[in-house]
Amino acid sequence: MIDNIILNNTEVLNKIRRIAYQIYEVNYEEKEIIIAGIADNGYFLAQKIATILEEISEMKISICKVKINKKAPLETVHTDLAPKDYQNKSLVLVDDVLHSGTTLIYAIKHFLEVPIKKFKTAVLVNRNHKKYPVKADFKGISLSTSIREHVVVDFKQDEIIAYLK
Repeated sequence: MIDNIILNNTEVLNKIRRIAYQIYEVNYEEKEIIIAGIADNGYFLAQKIATILEEISEMKISICKVKINKKAPLETVHTDLAPKDYQNKSLVLVDDVLHSGTTLIYAIKHFLEVPIKKFKTAVLVNRNHKKYPVKADFKGISLSTSIREHVVVDFKQDEIIAYLK
């Protein structure tokens, strides 16, 4: 059993639903929105958000998997959508945890090489230890922790929990 649970499954699902509604509120006039999730956990979270957006809106929802080497973020970022597929569209970049901002900032850099109509970021847990000027526009929870603590978001088949390790 995990002792340091931050968010249990019900709380995570509520946070995801709230984030989806916030994304919809900001993009209600759009015909299409791209939900780009950073592999792996950010992509799982993006899929959950996209499912809710499809339930609550008439927008076309496209999901994009973003692959970035987190140990070497200067390497090429890969996406499973071609740049023309997200050009001049509203895009939300999703990750599970915003810690230092390194992964998010290099993923953002990739998308800024193509003209985007509207660009926002979403995370489940915001750690508040940023070394880059990046912020989460939509967040499930903000957490002030020590730099040595590690937040884990565990996506199991029928349960999602966030805990401190």
